[in-house]
Amino acid sequence: MNKNISENIIYWLIRIAAYLIVFVVGYIVFDIVIKGLPKLNMDFIMGFPRRSGSEGGILPAIVGTIYLVSGAILVALPLGMFSAIYLTEYARQGRFTRMIRLAIVTLAGVPSIVFGLFGMGLFVIFFGFGASIIAGSFTLSFMILPTIIVSSEEALQAVPQSLREGSLALGATQWQTIYKNVLPYALPGMFTGSILGIGRAAGETAPILLTVAAFYLPRLPSSIFDQVMALPYHLYVLATQHPEADKVLPMQYGTALVLLLIVLIFNLTAIFLRSYFRKKYKW
Repeated sequence: MNKNISENIIYWLIRIAAYLIVFVVGYIVFDIVIKGLPKLNMDFIMGFPRRSGSEGGILPAIVGTIYLVSGAILVALPLGMFSAIYLTEYARQGRFTRMIRLAIVTLAGVPSIVFGLFGMGLFVIFFGFGASIIAGSFTLSFMILPTIIVSSEEALQAVPQSLREGSLALGATQWQTIYKNVLPYALPGMFTGSILGIGRAAGETAPILLTVAAFYLPRLPSSIFDQVMALPYHLYVLATQHPEADKVLPMQYGTALVLLLIVLIFNLTAIFLRSYFRKKYKW
């Protein structure tokens, strides 16, 4: 009887915690949608900012955010997946490999401002890229790389060893085994890691503040070496730096809603790819 009571108490505590998290997140999203929706119109989305960004539209910030997140995904996704494949399928499992995994897990918990300083020192100053899209994209890609590697490794390790052994027994090479028998079943889990990385890359302010973001830039970028506005930094400026924060409050909510929609579009794309591979390859 006491055991059943303890189980019920733990069950309801976990359930209440889950409901509380859902309620808080739901309230935040609801508040942003309700207060930001009236601001959404073609002038706001397709227009250029005026008066240091306190009026007008946010098109340069939208384009800059899309460029930065897309660039980060193009660099981090293949690099992270191939790193996970090497660590899982090729590398000898010993002390050195365990040290590499420990370093990757540690990097996943490093504050974003540290990655911003790293990107400024390496890409902005050392490589001479300056404050630019390429410097910001590389910085964001290195920030989300540990998350993608860890989740990709776990997805690869979840594939049954019998699939590898059967393929190798039939005369396939190791890469053919990985490409044909392992990756199709591991890709849904790998895309789960990419979803987490995309959300973090799109919403970070500190790394882009030091490597690419401009306070006010009422034009679109013409190359990857240009500075750009970005939605997270634009929202930060409106919320903390503007002398009349109450007057720009609708623009703050509108910018936050557009940022949520962009993250949602990227995440839905990754979720669609994950569901496609999960349905195509069932085991």
